[in-house]
Amino acid sequence: MLKEGGGIFEIDFQQYEISAHSVMYIQPFQVHRVISIYDATFDTLLVSSENLNPEYLKLLKEITPAGPLLLDPETFSIASETGAVCRKLYQRKNEKLHYLMMKDACNSLVGFLMSQFPVLTHRADQPARHEVIAKDFKLLLDQHFLTVKSPSQYAGKLNISAAYLNECLKKSTGQTVSYHIHQRIILEAKRLLFHSGKSVKEIATELGYDDYPYFSRLFTKIAGMTALAFRNKNLG
Repeated sequence: MLKEGGGIFEIDFQQYEISAHSVMYIQPFQVHRVISIYDATFDTLLVSSENLNPEYLKLLKEITPAGPLLLDPETFSIASETGAVCRKLYQRKNEKLHYLMMKDACNSLVGFLMSQFPVLTHRADQPARHEVIAKDFKLLLDQHFLTVKSPSQYAGKLNISAAYLNECLKKSTGQTVSYHIHQRIILEAKRLLFHSGKSVKEIATELGYDDYPYFSRLFTKIAGMTALAFRNKNLG
């Protein structure tokens, strides 16, 4: 939660310009870093998945990936005050119900901030069929991209035809099923190139590609550069 100042922040290799009253939601394993910053004052809240309200955890998956969200001053003030309560409770470690109070306070802040994201606040009461299928596909993709690479396999898991799944994704996102599968795989490859010292061949194998030359070509096509060039650019 950025109270003052501004700068450029990067989440999963996409840069965002941020200003005062911005909120950023970052998932575990997402690569994130400050590119530049000035006169910044911010609060950071770290909450492990097991401490989140299960319904909140489900909704957080729906809004991923999420860029920074700029709040109006009044809304940001409420969030800041709720965050201040979390900090004060954290310091009162001798309270008998310290852990439960901290958990509830943090969930209140998470729920409030989450409810500000347009994808949740502007959801229709009865979402169109293609939007429901697109959402379910994306959740499945995040769970199975390491082992499931075929559009027809995802269609089978959703009990629909591959052609209909493709139609729903194109109507909802403007892109094909294969596009989303490849984007998710290459995003994971980028994360491994950044976080680990594994070779590109080892990463290809970890992501389910025994055909290293094919994986190398796929990475170059999606990322616009070779895997080694990407690593050198981001770690140099």
